[in-house]
Parts: sequence; C-alpha cells; structure tokens
Amino acid sequence: MQLLGVAGRHKAAPLEPYRPPIAVHSLPLAGPYLYESWLRLNWPKVEGATGAVDLVHATSIIPAASGAPLVATIHDLAFLHEPEHFTKRGVGVFQRSLAILRKRATRIICVSQATLDDCLENGFSAEQLRYVPNGVHHVDVDSEQINAVRNKYELPQQYLLFVGTLEPRKNLQRLIDAVETLGPDAPPLVVVGADGWGTEIVAQSRVKMLGFVPSADLAALYAGAAAFCYPSLREGFGLPILEAMSHGVPVVTSLGSSTEEVSGGAAVLVNPNSASSIADGILRALENREALSQSGLTRSRSVTWERTAALTVEVYREVLEETTGASRG
Repeated sequence: MQLLGVAGRHKAAPLEPYRPPIAVHSLPLAGPYLYESWLRLNWPKVEGATGAVDLVHATSIIPAASGAPLVATIHDLAFLHEPEHFTKRGVGVFQRSLAILRKRATRIICVSQATLDDCLENGFSAEQLRYVPNGVHHVDVDSEQINAVRNKYELPQQYLLFVGTLEPRKNLQRLIDAVETLGPDAPPLVVVGADGWGTEIVAQSRVKMLGFVPSADLAALYAGAAAFCYPSLREGFGLPILEAMSHGVPVVTSLGSSTEEVSGGAAVLVNPNSASSIADGILRALENREALSQSGLTRSRSVTWERTAALTVEVYREVLEETTGASRG
C-alpha cells in the first residue's frame, strides 16, 4: 500500500517536528478557498495533484473532491448540538460537508462510539459507519526534563494542568472558577493551548497561561502535573485524556460524553456544567493519585495508534473489495 498526502497551498512547508512522514502534494488553492471549492464545485480533484488513486481518505469532515471511493473521518458533530460554540461560517461549512458525506462517502470512520451513535441519529446508515478509535503515543520523560520545564515556565512543584485550544466548548472559564474555590493550599492551574475563538478568560491570580508550547515541553508538562483537568462540554474523542494517563497523571473529565468513554473508568468524572462538581473532582483526584495513576497507565496502554492503523486498513480493504471486487495488500 502506498500512502500519499494532499494539502491546500501553503506559503511554506511545516516545521520539521510537524512535517508528515509521507510525500504531500499541493492543490492550487489555500485552505478556506479549497474547502469552498470542494463543497460548491467538487473541484480541484485530488488526482490533479497525485495522479490516479484507488481510494481517498478525508481525515476531517470536509469531503475531498475525487473520482475515487471516499472514506472520511468524523471526529464529532458538536456543531449540530452547540452551534453557538462555533463561528457561523464554520457551522455552515460543516453542515454542507455533512450533507455531501451522507451521499458520497462509502465509509465513515468514527473515532468514538459516541460519535458513531450521533452519526446514526443524523442520517448516516449503519453500513456506512465504522468505529476506529484514536490512539496515543507514550513519550518517556525523566525527572531532569520535568524540572527543566518547571524552571523554564517558572512553575511550582505542584500544579494542575489543562491542555486544549481555547474555545467555548473546552469549558475553561468554569474550570478556572472551580480552581479558585479550592483555596490557597491547592495547586494552581496551568493552561496550555493556542488561542481559538470566542473565549475571553477572566484572569485569576492562581492561573498561569502558557499559550502554545513545543511538543517536547508538553510531554514534560504532562508528566509533572499533580492532576490533569479536562471538563469539556463536548468532544469527539478527547486525546489529551489519554496523553495525561500515559504519563501516570490522574485525570478529571466530564460525565456523559465521549470523554467518559475514552477515560475507560480510569478518571474522576464530573458534571462539566457545575464548578462545584469540577472542584470536588479535582480534590478527589489529588487524594487518590496513586490508584488513578495506575489505572490510567493501564488504560492508555490499551489504546494504541498501531491498533488505529490496523483498523483503518481494514476499512480501506472493505471499500476496495466492495467497489472493485479486488482485495488489495
């Protein structure tokens, strides 16, 4: 099997740490213009950059234009449930994409059972849908690296950690409010993540905003945390939960969504709409660190990218056999 990447036109190649390990071919339009052209005109075709292909996998909800069978990954349908958490333009793009995928996609990969159930309730057939969960890479971090990162960002010995894009559905303000109720003896909150949109954080004395950090620093920030807090209102998967667990860090996350599913019984679950519930969950995580650390490590080791890749290849084989009658290796 040969894998080719396709992307919209960029001014420059990505930095080395973020460069994919495959050849990436450029289409003639940049991101937003490319998406609109795909949705309105079904152009430019992927094959214009790559030559003939047997199958196209759109790894997000935007349906790539192609004459080949289409597989698409849907991470979540949050824009249908809480459109106020997205830009008006974004909701429009996602809704049009969804309508096209219902008709054109041979298979839809869903990263969680929660997302698969949501797709069933929103017009997809069971035959189209396949459950392929994400995985997590474990990154070894030693005490020297943890101390170096603590010193670099001027962090205390004990801190709570949040990682994610700053946007409304991440529920960051309510987490901050919860931390403020814990009192001066509780660890402060460290917030890691690029600015998104629609979230104006009310600054608090016990919150340190780091913004975007390099991936090498992020691993050490996870490993050094007293607890990881992720009370998101809605996620398709919630990869930071597993990233924290892979470092043996206790996790506090939300009841009743894919975050509960992904945590696999190894996290403290809270009501994300209640600051007092979040605060209580943080205290429980700090009090039960050893047990949560062990259960989290066990959970993270059961969820690997190797399994994700194998299940994805099985989806490709299904599609190729169905559309061409031939099994491909």
